[in-house]
Amino acid sequence: MTKRVVYAFLCVVLLLLLFPAESAPAQEAPGEEALQIPFMDLSIREPQSEQEVAFSLQLLLILAVLSLAPSIIILMTSFLRIAIVLDFVKRALSLQQVPPNQVLMGIALFLTMFIMWPTLNQIYEDAYRPFSDGEIGLEEAYAGFEQPMRLFMYRQMQGNPESVRLFMRMSELPRPANLSEVPTRVLIPAFILHELTVAFKIGILLFLPFIIIDLVVASTLMSMGMIMLPPVMISLPFKLILFVLVDGWGLITRQLVASFGGL
Repeated sequence: MTKRVVYAFLCVVLLLLLFPAESAPAQEAPGEEALQIPFMDLSIREPQSEQEVAFSLQLLLILAVLSLAPSIIILMTSFLRIAIVLDFVKRALSLQQVPPNQVLMGIALFLTMFIMWPTLNQIYEDAYRPFSDGEIGLEEAYAGFEQPMRLFMYRQMQGNPESVRLFMRMSELPRPANLSEVPTRVLIPAFILHELTVAFKIGILLFLPFIIIDLVVASTLMSMGMIMLPPVMISLPFKLILFVLVDGWGLITRQLVASFGGL
């Protein structure tokens, strides 16, 4: 379901880039032809030159990148941490079906857009727009995409660079002095490991107050001799009351954004 949400988001972004919103056209004068939809044909034939072979390989590479786009969005952005924390919240509240997983993934997706917007805007200004205008080539466009993403990932690990050192040691590379000396193939798995660690730390802190409520309710039921009554049925309303009174969703959202340096 997460991949479906990400694919839908990518389709919307692609449509907005290909067909930007424009002002409504003027009413057609009598005698003018209506808008004609072009006919598109796809044919397969043997390449006639090396340029056509290179173009076919570029097309296959683009399709491969599009197929990996959901994984890139999930693992190289703030989506991973947000999705795990929201799932921890649902489990800590002992909720089964509310809110649905689709809703949680949608919340994580749009929070990711909010947090990553400065980085995405820099990629658009430095890579996509110059490349679409023909001012730079494919390699320069890739460098313009890679640099902001590397900077975002590295900033999240500045306080805890142990994951970078771990993968550098496993790759048998010397200790880096700055970001430029860390290869991308090392930076991405280090960032994923760091995000998993941070998300689980936040999850532990989220569980603590709700575990206390469960313990109090369970001990109270035991002292009253109500052994057959599930403690979750009694503790769930108290958890929800506490969560609503402290504005739980607002606090979690604010702290998540602040954990990425957004506030």
